Amino acid sequence: MGAVNITTPPSPTAEFANLTILEDDHNPQAPSPNAMMIDAPEEHVVEPNGTDIDDVAIINPDSMETVIEPPRANDYEAMKETVLPPLIEQPRILEDQVHTWSVQNWQSLANKEHGPVFEAGGFPWRILLFPRGNNVDQCSIYLEHGFEASNAVPEDFSCCVQFALVLWNPNDPSIYFHHAAHHRFTKEESDWGFTRFLEVRKMFNVVWENFDRPIIENDAANITAYVRIVEDETGVLWHNFNNYDSKKETGYVGLKNQGATCYLNSLLQSLYFTNAFRKAIYHIPTQEDESMNNSAYTLQRLFYQLQTSNAAVGTNELTKSFGWETRHIFEQQDVQELSRKLMERMEEKMKGTPYEKVLQQMFSGKIKTYISCINVPYESSRIEDFWDVQLNVSGNQNLLESFQDYIQVEKLDGENQYFAGEQYKLQDANKGVIFQSFPDVLHLQLKRFEYDIQRDTMMKINDRYEFPEEFDAGLYLDKDADKSESWEYQLHGVLVHSGDLNTGHYYAFLKPNKEGWWYKYDDDKVTKATKREVLEDNFGGPFRTPNGVRALNSKKAPLMRPNSAYMLVYIRKCKLDKILTPVTAEDTPYHLQKRFEEETAAREARRKEREEQHLYLGVKVITESTFQNHEGTDLTLFEANPDEEPAAPRSYRLLRVATMADLVSYIAADIEQDPRHIRLWIMVNRQNKTIRPDQPVMDLRPTVEETYNRAAAHRDQALRVWAEVAEEIGPDGEAIWPTYQGQSNGVIVKNDLILLFLKWFDIESQTLRGVGHVYISKEKKVEDLIPTILKKMGWGEKLSNDEKIQLWEEIKPNMIEVLKAKQTLKAAELQDGDIVCFQRMHERKSRIGLGEAKASEEPNKSSDRFEDAREYYDFLLNKKTVKFHAHPQKSDAEKFPAFEMVLNSKMSYDRLSEKIGERLGVEPTHLRFYTVNGSSGNPRTAVKRGQNQALHIILNPTGYGQLNMNQRNDALYFEVLDMTLAELDTKKCIKVTVLSEGMTKEEQFDVLVSKAGQVRDLIEGLIRKARIPSEEEGGKIRLYETSNHKFFRELDRLYPVISINDYTTVVAERIPEEELNLKEEDQQFISVFHFQGEPSRAHGMPFKFLVVEGEKFSETKKRLEKRTGLKGKSFEKIKFAVVRRAQYSRPQYLTDDEILWEVAPSPDDFLGLDHVDRTRTLRNGVGDLFLKG
Repeated sequence: MGAVNITTPPSPTAEFANLTILEDDHNPQAPSPNAMMIDAPEEHVVEPNGTDIDDVAIINPDSMETVIEPPRANDYEAMKETVLPPLIEQPRILEDQVHTWSVQNWQSLANKEHGPVFEAGGFPWRILLFPRGNNVDQCSIYLEHGFEASNAVPEDFSCCVQFALVLWNPNDPSIYFHHAAHHRFTKEESDWGFTRFLEVRKMFNVVWENFDRPIIENDAANITAYVRIVEDETGVLWHNFNNYDSKKETGYVGLKNQGATCYLNSLLQSLYFTNAFRKAIYHIPTQEDESMNNSAYTLQRLFYQLQTSNAAVGTNELTKSFGWETRHIFEQQDVQELSRKLMERMEEKMKGTPYEKVLQQMFSGKIKTYISCINVPYESSRIEDFWDVQLNVSGNQNLLESFQDYIQVEKLDGENQYFAGEQYKLQDANKGVIFQSFPDVLHLQLKRFEYDIQRDTMMKINDRYEFPEEFDAGLYLDKDADKSESWEYQLHGVLVHSGDLNTGHYYAFLKPNKEGWWYKYDDDKVTKATKREVLEDNFGGPFRTPNGVRALNSKKAPLMRPNSAYMLVYIRKCKLDKILTPVTAEDTPYHLQKRFEEETAAREARRKEREEQHLYLGVKVITESTFQNHEGTDLTLFEANPDEEPAAPRSYRLLRVATMADLVSYIAADIEQDPRHIRLWIMVNRQNKTIRPDQPVMDLRPTVEETYNRAAAHRDQALRVWAEVAEEIGPDGEAIWPTYQGQSNGVIVKNDLILLFLKWFDIESQTLRGVGHVYISKEKKVEDLIPTILKKMGWGEKLSNDEKIQLWEEIKPNMIEVLKAKQTLKAAELQDGDIVCFQRMHERKSRIGLGEAKASEEPNKSSDRFEDAREYYDFLLNKKTVKFHAHPQKSDAEKFPAFEMVLNSKMSYDRLSEKIGERLGVEPTHLRFYTVNGSSGNPRTAVKRGQNQALHIILNPTGYGQLNMNQRNDALYFEVLDMTLAELDTKKCIKVTVLSEGMTKEEQFDVLVSKAGQVRDLIEGLIRKARIPSEEEGGKIRLYETSNHKFFRELDRLYPVISINDYTTVVAERIPEEELNLKEEDQQFISVFHFQGEPSRAHGMPFKFLVVEGEKFSETKKRLEKRTGLKGKSFEKIKFAVVRRAQYSRPQYLTDDEILWEVAPSPDDFLGLDHVDRTRTLRNGVGDLFLKG
């Protein structure tokens, strides 16, 4: 085998060389295996350097037989132009290398062969060949680096290579086959190429295409590698981004995408790198409100993390402070709206500080809207602030044209003359806008999304639209504007949308410093970017070939770029140093730094704890103190937090290899006892699901892990024990235990004593708490416990004659049994770890003598006082903490603030009303409750009063499946009524929407009216409820119903209230003057509704409108403007159409000269007002964007 190397110097980016120049001696009959058919009806002329146009043959597209002679495989320069086409990225070519490997005895080769090593770009390379295929039935050929050993490859080795591999017949170089690719070679990705290069069956003994010989002849062939080394200018050309470290490579970090928050990330990065804005945010005083609900504080935290973190930063804290829920995270919002709302919120936070005006000075300019008379000295103008400029993309080729379009002057003349007051009357005038000043940081919103009237929907405009790196905004300023300083602007940021109207991705290109690199911020990834990526790639429009030449097959529609700029950030050049001022550690609030240091330390401690977790075992210890503080069932609640609950078991963390003796010493030091006086009992899970001590640990030599593993069935990740403190100490200082006492010979003695735990139910305080433990012989009677109880409680030696001690056994929370006084403990089946509950009660209150066991009475339903322990245990089992909130629309939250109550879930509706009424200081009969929506937290339905309606049924209603899964089971809303609930049942509540100020203002009122009443009664109730003028004072009121934003029917004043549909909207309005005193023959009305784009997308408030015979629509519009209350541009943007009731009717848009009376004669016709639904974001159907906090 032999090899040939050809090195060529770097050359400029090659042009397409698909067309061969036809010389006079060209043989048109020569075979062409790779002939290219020209099917476009256009002429393609190629002019090589130094060749006159006259010397070039013209290819006639009319002749479909015209062919182009391909180069021969041994013509390396011509082949290079063919197999290495220009790249879309247009990287600079550093070196070209051509290497040919002569392969002999092909069929005798091993399954894997390496060609000779050659050099390109300062690195060794070679061809890797699998002659019989790499696990496929095709020959496999690759290019790989030529480092001999893996340890010889530099750790940081990377080389960007465009290459082609050509297999050809050395006897006939016109017979060849090739593939081309490009790749970033690294230590991990050492080879790249073609597993399916060519089918093996086509390589031998088969003539190649139109030739008379095979591609591999005489068992020999040549493989030529064309290797082009290109410059990796940004360090990420063709990068796979595995293990990519943004901070290490660029010095910056990105933001994590929570779901669909890439639009938020691009805006936040843009604001972060507006350094003066970052400084201003840092100066918002948040040290007194370090709450995660404070959006200023969470934005400070986000900026600080971007400044200091080594990894991508999350935005969860910020979005939670906005009040966003999960559904908002997965909805793409409008960036312009988000930017404005964020600025407004930060301005609010800065009020009263020295930085109160800084955002306005930085981002806000002034614009004048004017109408200026041409022939007389009269001008009407208004100067307003603007925070961004929305520029039209459609119809403009670049940014400068859009600015000219923005300030374009409209001439008002002829019938459209301007009324210049009584002095000048109608005059010719110029109408337009002109900028008075621009802000230091100029945000330009490019209107890439517009309504397409042909498609009748919103569309993304993908037209090519260019924007410069610098431009002079002074050209668009008022002639009287201050031009003492330059108004030239420099591009600082390009925010990009890639995709279409409904789906897409957002990212940003930003230039953090005055000089230096541009960077691409794509969520959590930050990379360097070239100017071509920033500018050309984001102009939109069709893809362009690297040399600007259009593709030959021009019959096809051009392929449009999915990505284009939608927002541009420019900074005034003379203010660059001020805006991009460095942000130092001193600029960061001290309390913020301190908080993060604390959080970092805590996080590091948790990390260390997690890493070492396998070495440690948790231990939960019940002590005498924790038991005495426990007020529930069993001995403790193991899940309780010891830092918050004194009854919670003490928690320890010991090495698994620590001995039980170590554990005893640890506990003893904590509770300040001698380790010799402490004995640990293993806690076990009983079959009845209680957790009780089983037996003491007598051998302290085993490890805590061995003891944990030997313990009976446990369901906890920690070792659970009860720590017993000895009550008797021997002369030698050793503990003397009542049972399981160890002897000198090592034998453990178990006698007939059993360990019982005592609890006291205090009737007076209505509490249950632990008292301690006691040892007693199982042969003793139950009544023998009483002297011990009296002693422990300090009640003397005996009680008075009218008092008794009542005893129960707490078997489990829902099984409390009375103990018989004369029964032995053995007969009562008491054992180690059992709990005995006692209470002191008067004889007259007890129907159970100490010796007679009889079930206690059922709890008194009308009282919260429990007379015996069993009743109280029942309460503990059924108690529930419920939150109560005033109904947001029907009660005064300031007068009735929210509160919590612990209630028995068995209590009735009436008892619940009594408890809440007592708490609020209102009559219980005047309370109504509402369930709570689990998702939104809003009120759901009113709770119906019933005899069997217990609290647990109200909070967890049965039936309806999925509907009730969305109800909170720990909260209720309440409404304080003006009447009793019984009286309310005779009323019907009707929600009425009152229209005022035309139809621009809507207010809703809940009006109660007798179910036997009529619509006129409803109107009277509405006047009282809404406190509006009576019909005599303010004019007659009409009520009508709407459904799905369409007019349904007008309600007659005598119509019964009970028949009003519960599923329609009831609307009230004053009857317009034009409808009063009409003759019956003139009363022709049409139903009017609003829609966006198509009639099925109805929105807004519909209404009934008078149609006047013979009235031109230009006059009708004036009446509509007055009726709706819409003014100025809001009304001018409305298109009016007649819509037939037929389901598939298309709207018939009206002109000013048409007459509505004539074009809409049928009562089934509607008048549609086609305009944008301002109650919804234009894209994705998302609700209004909001920021809380």
